[in-house]
Amino acid sequence: MSWLVSFISDFWSELVILTLEMAPYLLLGFLFAGILYAWFPNHKVARYLGKNNTASVLNAALLGVPLPLCSCGVIPTGVSFYKNGASKGSAVSFLISTPQTGVDSVLVTWSLLGLPMAIIRPIIAFVTGVFGGILTNRLEKKEDRNTAHNQHAEMENGKKIGVIEMLRYAFGEFLEDIVKWLAIGLLFAALIAVIIPDDFFLRFLSNDYLSMLVILVASIPLYVCATGSVPIAAVLMLKGLSPGAAIVFLMAGPATNAATISVIGNSMGRKTLFRYLLSITAGAFLFGVIVNEFLPREWFSDALQHLHNGGHEHEILPYWLQFVSGILLTIVMIHGLFRKYILPRINKSKALIKPLTITEMNTIVKVEGMTCNHCKMNVESGIKEVTGVTGVTADLSKGTVVIEGEHVDMKKVEEAVSELGYKFLG
Repeated sequence: MSWLVSFISDFWSELVILTLEMAPYLLLGFLFAGILYAWFPNHKVARYLGKNNTASVLNAALLGVPLPLCSCGVIPTGVSFYKNGASKGSAVSFLISTPQTGVDSVLVTWSLLGLPMAIIRPIIAFVTGVFGGILTNRLEKKEDRNTAHNQHAEMENGKKIGVIEMLRYAFGEFLEDIVKWLAIGLLFAALIAVIIPDDFFLRFLSNDYLSMLVILVASIPLYVCATGSVPIAAVLMLKGLSPGAAIVFLMAGPATNAATISVIGNSMGRKTLFRYLLSITAGAFLFGVIVNEFLPREWFSDALQHLHNGGHEHEILPYWLQFVSGILLTIVMIHGLFRKYILPRINKSKALIKPLTITEMNTIVKVEGMTCNHCKMNVESGIKEVTGVTGVTADLSKGTVVIEGEHVDMKKVEEAVSELGYKFLG
């Protein structure tokens, strides 16, 4: 039993160190996410993506890099832009650049992997996004896109968003969207730190190019959010993974997964999906090689020394600030997990006590693919545009949507859901 006690002690120690290192930057990143939500909502982004030219591709990448959207949130947003008039190239540029990074993940990257990696990461996201968008535009036939945007999207958020609403989004909806993967990333990173030998990659994957290929192949079908990928990359580098291979993981992990591949292929076509994957995989490998061959290893290894030293000698922030931030982060994460996973079950139990009454004006349908609050808002906004619909309420936990209204054409509802990249099950 002594080995178990030792394992739990080591695991807990690693988890605390990683959490304290990330906490101040995560909290600041959440705040920036709220500011972006208040000052630059999604419907404004769509206005700059409509033309089938390089300028729209550049705009899409520039706007996508700082946005704090993970791949599950960016897919419906990017597809929605395309359906509402954005060129296919700019949509691809947005879909590539956005999930790789964001204000929250950049700050966390700085805290764990150092300033050089925090600067390189958004640059890579921008370059690969632009490359993928231009490649798509060049190989696609010229499209006659209807640049008139969805009226609801133009009118939505027409009023200014106050500070309270901004904070509610930052530490409520947005945090709920990533809290699961952030928690998984922290736990998995702590587990790796304990069970993988310090010289693992030096012993078994000593060839940098081989390690990059292995990481790339493993990352494509899996999902990890941009922020949650950082502690995993940090621990892997401590175990001997090269900075270039870490770049591959930080790019391909957040930007690709099975759900992303399925939705893009269904909504934008197989050829577009191929160009999307080619841009990410080729870009990841190319920049991995550049980082390994042309940048000093000391830039990255020196940045990890504070983790080797137990996380208490960070040059940027004092320990007391990390400790207080760690407590606050733990509280908001527990609150986010409770609201997303426990509260719906409690409400469902309460609803079962009361007799369920559904009037003829209400219809419940199943929609597959809703994974976050962005998905919920997109589905609700899309269905509200259907004639006869007076109200829409989506339930993420059950994958259902309650539609209120009379004489609603379910074919139109199905079309609206499908155009957003989700699957209507009826």
